[in-house]
Amino acid sequence: MTEELTVNGFAEGKVVRIKPFGAIVALSNGQQGLVHISHVSDKFVQDINDYVNVGDFVKVKVLSVDADSGKIALSIKDAGLTIKEPPVKVPFFSEDFQRPVKELATFEEKMKNWQKTSNELQATLSKRKKRK
Repeated sequence: MTEELTVNGFAEGKVVRIKPFGAIVALSNGQQGLVHISHVSDKFVQDINDYVNVGDFVKVKVLSVDADSGKIALSIKDAGLTIKEPPVKVPFFSEDFQRPVKELATFEEKMKNWQKTSNELQATLSKRKKRK
């Protein structure tokens, strides 16, 4: 029996493919949906591979389900959590690909990274200004 997806509901699944525009997630009910790159994190995502890998288990929020085309839009950032262990063993998932999801950075780590990036950009701008 496959459970029905509801808009604004939550589901769990495994990242099976990564494209430049998002990640394809196989849901526990056998369907697949797309997490667009803009719905991976609250901050700007340059490279989706920095956030998810093939084989990661994630909790997602269902944004929309198009019954005609079968397209399912999902969001990791709106779900608020990531899953470290699979919720259910789905037969077509290989045991080799079960690995934990990357830990989210703490506020202090984010601020340190922002400061480092800011200083690097400021140094680059100063060098350009001195050349003129």
